Order: sequence, then C-alpha cells, then structure tokens
Amino acid sequence: MNQTLAVLFALGALVGTAPAADTVAVGKMLDEQIRGAESEIVPLVEAMPADRFDFAPTQGEFKNARTFALQARHIATVIFEVAAASNQEKSPVELGKNENGPDSLRSKEEIVKYLKDAFAYAHKSFSTLTAETQVQTVKSPFGSGTVARGALASIVAWHSFDHYGQMVVYARMNGVIPPASR
Repeated sequence: MNQTLAVLFALGALVGTAPAADTVAVGKMLDEQIRGAESEIVPLVEAMPADRFDFAPTQGEFKNARTFALQARHIATVIFEVAAASNQEKSPVELGKNENGPDSLRSKEEIVKYLKDAFAYAHKSFSTLTAETQVQTVKSPFGSGTVARGALASIVAWHSFDHYGQMVVYARMNGVIPPASR
C-alpha cells in the first residue's frame, strides 16, 4: 500500500510539471518540422552540380520558371522572412525580386551557405516557442493582417517542401538522384 501511495504522489508531482513539459514540446515539435525540411533540401542543393544551378526546364509549361539556384534562394529568403516576422524584426536579408534573395548570390557555395544560414536562423527563432508564444499574433510578412507565430514556423516546412518537389524534378532531369531517394 505504501508503494502505491508513493507512485501516486510521484505521478501527482509529474502532473504538476506537465505544463513545463508541454512548453518544451511545442518548440521541439516545430523545430523538428524545420529540421525535416532542412535534412532533405540542403543535401539536394549540395548534390546538384554547380554547372547545373542555372537549369530550369524549357519544354512544356515552364515559361518564367525559377532556375534551380533561384528555387534554393527563394526557399532561404522566405525562411529568413517568416522567422524575422515571428521575432517582430525586419528580415536580415534583402528579399529581392519575387522573394528570390540578393542577386549577388551566384555560386553554388554562396547559395548553399545562404540556405544553411536561413535554416540556422529559423531554428533559433522557432525552437524556443512555447504553448503560449506559438499562438501570439504578429504582423504578417505577406501583406496586411496578423498571423500566429506557430503558423509562421509551419510555413518553413510546407513552403520549403513545395519548392523541394520542383527541385527534385530539376535534379532528376539532370541525372541527379536526390539524396533522400538513394
């Protein structure tokens, strides 16, 4: 009987700490989504040969499609933009035309670094969100209105994967098997 009481008291103490555990879980959950996108996108960008970074399909309905390099720059730029909005800061990077980032980024090495820096910035911005702060609203980086900080974190994942799908096609069209498919 004493052991049963001891277990019940221990469980009661754990229940008292549940909000703290939930607080940690929110930031961790959002950060894991971002890490998931990062773990597929960065290796794909690294796998594409430097001389194919300017590739964009020309057959079919691809008029004005972003090149592989612009896809990577666009992903990174939007990551910077939404992470900064979550922090209620100005984006630390130039958004450029169509949110493609700075035109000065040309080489594969520069673009890979830019992408890695964007993910690092997102980890710093979103991994510390709590159950309380994830629902705080901030000014939307996309026009007027407000958006929840947690929703901005989810943009990093879903928006990045939208473009990742296009980049996979570009890579395969150039004989590159995406690292995630190997």
